[in-house]
Amino acid sequence: MKKIVALLIALFIVNYTFAQHENHQPKADTAKTAAKPKSPKMTAMAMVGGNHVHIEYGSPSVRGRAIWNGLVAYNQVWATGAHHATWIDFSQDVMIQGKHIPKGKYGFFTIPNNKTWTIILSKTWDMHLADDYKQENDILRLSVKPSKSKKITEALTYEVLATNDKKGKIKMSWEYLSVAFDFENM
Repeated sequence: MKKIVALLIALFIVNYTFAQHENHQPKADTAKTAAKPKSPKMTAMAMVGGNHVHIEYGSPSVRGRAIWNGLVAYNQVWATGAHHATWIDFSQDVMIQGKHIPKGKYGFFTIPNNKTWTIILSKTWDMHLADDYKQENDILRLSVKPSKSKKITEALTYEVLATNDKKGKIKMSWEYLSVAFDFENM
């Protein structure tokens, strides 16, 4: 009888251990069969001197659509990305067009227009698109002229470009347009 009880206990332990272990096994790789997101979450980052500049954004693609004053309306605040407001994080204080911007994370918004764009850094960075955007939270507004390219940028793309150890540029490109602004580490 003791042998039967011991055998039953041993079978229970093996069965229980197997069931627990099975829950921790890797799942089948469905990356090849799963649909890729149409606006994947992307990052752009670089070290400019000792300043780590990091941008997170949703990257929609043109996919044959009319972008400017079509998908993206002119003269309205745009989250400058998809699904969630784009944000930028400076690990050091910077100067942008003579304005001191303390280190930290900021919402990055734009107001596109066919001749000039307004670039906005907002104290509020964690929001769904521009749904909760409030102008009173702006820490910076500046005007820039968009530049045109003959080559299409299919997916919205940000770049953090180091000019030297102290200066850099933030550039956003999509379709045939780009906008950019310079910053300087303090």
